[in-house]
Amino acid sequence: MIGVVYLGNNPKTQERLKYIPGQLVRMTTAYKDAAQICTPHVANEHFIVFFERSVRNEDITAITYLRKKSRNVYIILITDDMTDEERDIYMKCGINDTIINAASVTDFNKKIQFISDRENILFDDEAPKYKILKFKIPVWKRLFDIIFSGLAIILLSPIFIITAIAIRIESPGPILFKSKRVGTNYTIFDFLKFRSMYIDAEERLKELSKDHNQYAATESHEEEDNKTITAPLGADAEQDMLDMGMESMMMIGDEEVMLVGDDFVMAESDFSKQKEEEINNAFVKIENDPRITKVGKFIRKYSIDELPQLFNILKGDMSIVGNRPLPLYEAEKLTVDSSIDRFMAPAGLTGLWQVEERGKGGNMSAEERKQLDITYGQTYNFMLDMKIILRTLTAFVQKENV
Repeated sequence: MIGVVYLGNNPKTQERLKYIPGQLVRMTTAYKDAAQICTPHVANEHFIVFFERSVRNEDITAITYLRKKSRNVYIILITDDMTDEERDIYMKCGINDTIINAASVTDFNKKIQFISDRENILFDDEAPKYKILKFKIPVWKRLFDIIFSGLAIILLSPIFIITAIAIRIESPGPILFKSKRVGTNYTIFDFLKFRSMYIDAEERLKELSKDHNQYAATESHEEEDNKTITAPLGADAEQDMLDMGMESMMMIGDEEVMLVGDDFVMAESDFSKQKEEEINNAFVKIENDPRITKVGKFIRKYSIDELPQLFNILKGDMSIVGNRPLPLYEAEKLTVDSSIDRFMAPAGLTGLWQVEERGKGGNMSAEERKQLDITYGQTYNFMLDMKIILRTLTAFVQKENV
């Protein structure tokens, strides 16, 4: 329930506010009277106060008093243009919005209707207490992670030492490789691995052909030729659309919608397909990667390169079983609603898609991976974790370079 109050002495504004459809606007020239009017008499009663701007010091006193006495008000300043300094001053003392002096009855009515439609959000005393949905790891899972990772680090310490020596002998550079990864709740952390690539591996990635990406969709020559096509526009018409500096749409006959941007003219269907492929190709997987060292190939084959992640697990960055933490460039492409559930689950050393992928010979699409991650997040339990660990151990030696 919303009441409307006008605080000011401008006859033109008073006259316009009299004609607000279906709304009785109570008017006063004294801010203390306005505060009294805005005292709620029933539950969930709120007030919109149209405040006519006048002398700044007097305005600040009035707005501050009104805000202090009546928390259930939404104050709209009626004003001409303001400087940035004036705008900051008025906002700090408590105004919520502005409307121009020359606003019509329709403008006032639209403003009132907009606020009324969002009453439960815009008023402090009725604002819903929104909570950011976060995943919290269960106690049983965290205890298991600490015990398992601690024992594993102790038992595997000889392998840690031998691997570190081999890496240092073969190629210069650090023994451990740290990369920023995105885990549970989109949390970014330093992901540890034994270095299996040459020290300039990240730069080499940019030089590799897209054809090496086993998740990238293959296209025929005809599809490549048709990706960007120039519509049969007259030169002047086409230039006019490009000069707009924004993406536009036009019809070619009755068949295809064309999208016209600053530097392209593309069929809508091709544009949609290109965007879909960008999402599907978020997971980058390189076949027979030439960036990997000889020691790197060995430790990758037997998953030894993953062992330093036991320290991530001990620290709490991730869990023994969960969804694989993703590099930033992959995670940023998975922020749409259909992918968010993937990150509302434990991040892990091994997981459902890893054991399923090995069972399929390493051939799994990005969408299949994402769906398995979501499935795990929705169904994980102690028994499922134990099954995944056992399947990981039995598939320890990878037959293919996946």
